[in-house]
Amino acid sequence: MRIEKDSLGEKEVPKNAYYGIHTCRSLENFNVAGEPLPLELVYGMVKLKYACAKANRKLGLLADDKADAIAVACEKILKGGFEDQFPIDVFQAGSGTSSNMNVNEVIANTACAELGSHPGDRALVHPNDDVNKGQSTNNIFPSAIRVAAVEQGGELFQALENLFQALESKADEFSNVRKSGRTHLQDAVPVTLGQEFGAWARALEKDLWRLEIAHSSLLELGVGGNAVGTGINTKPSFRDLVIAELNESTGGDYQVAENGIEITQFLTDMGGMSSALKLLALDLIKIVNDLRLLSSGPNTGLAEISLPAVEPGSSIMPGKINPSICEAANMACMQVVGNDAAVSMACAAGQLELNTHMPLVGTNLVKSIKILTRTCVMLADKCVSGITANEAVCNRNFEISAGLPTILNPVLGYDRVAQLVKESLKTGKTLKELVVGSDLMPVDDLEALLARSTEPNL
Repeated sequence: MRIEKDSLGEKEVPKNAYYGIHTCRSLENFNVAGEPLPLELVYGMVKLKYACAKANRKLGLLADDKADAIAVACEKILKGGFEDQFPIDVFQAGSGTSSNMNVNEVIANTACAELGSHPGDRALVHPNDDVNKGQSTNNIFPSAIRVAAVEQGGELFQALENLFQALESKADEFSNVRKSGRTHLQDAVPVTLGQEFGAWARALEKDLWRLEIAHSSLLELGVGGNAVGTGINTKPSFRDLVIAELNESTGGDYQVAENGIEITQFLTDMGGMSSALKLLALDLIKIVNDLRLLSSGPNTGLAEISLPAVEPGSSIMPGKINPSICEAANMACMQVVGNDAAVSMACAAGQLELNTHMPLVGTNLVKSIKILTRTCVMLADKCVSGITANEAVCNRNFEISAGLPTILNPVLGYDRVAQLVKESLKTGKTLKELVVGSDLMPVDDLEALLARSTEPNL
């Protein structure tokens, strides 16, 4: 052990730990979630501190050797191998002070080692005076959330685009498979199976659009604003320099916040991203539930499509195959909806110059992005791409649907068609059999009407 001192007194710290006394105090105080803050948020802070060190060097506020050591320490941490040095619980001191100080200590002590000293040599590299120079948790932590979400968003967009393409491909493949539509889970006017898949694809296209808009709002960063966003204790050019260094090191397109005070108080840009993720989750829930309905059976359900079998579906019923991928996706998306509820409450809980609920917001936002990324990949690869149409079942349902006679309304009128529906239900005869048998219209005209029944009138 080594002894470190802070304003509260002395405390033992594990000798070889890169974290310090503040981290040890936090570990004693916080163990509610039972899991550490996501590394994506930690790495977001490390990237910002790298940029701040570079900016402070250019401003002459950090000696070259010290700034270089801090930068090298950040690079080492980002390459991996330090994961166990960031153990702070998700539910911690407000605004993420515990994690910000944890990151400061690990960077400072790694920089000390880089300069030939040992962890805990605060006279050489100080976690507050040097690593945290020009910063406050109040702008570092929310900026780190934005950086983490922006970087993860790219993977989500690609996964969502792939799922969209998979649905579009099935829409083309099934474009000529006629079937009964259903409203209120009752027979309705006909559609094609391809039109159903095309509608799902369009819904995801809208989700991608909403996510891109929310994603772009996260590019505005409050880093350099310090405690309340005014930039106290920094030089006027500090914020611009930090953003320039961050963009250079990450390849990003981040911008200085238009209003540093607003971006310190309000977390609703992050709430907007969480909301867009929730809407994607809601659409995915609807889609996978439709897939489960359409594949229900195989003998006593709709059975209009078959989902790829991925595992035996029962421990007691031999041969049973369940829509397991859809069920897993359902649960994942429900979790995202719950995450958004927590984010929404946290976004509303700010008071005066600060919202202290940032660890909750950041954790749930990062988790939701990761969950939905994996969900989209799973659905595209293990479900949608392997779906097949049971064309005979679809065609049979098309012919016997109680909604099909609706196409005769312009020819025979609503009341006469209603009688046909009743007769069909009573006798089991199809629309074609009833119309032809009753000489209500020529067969050729009926066939033409049936052919046009699934064509969109746009």
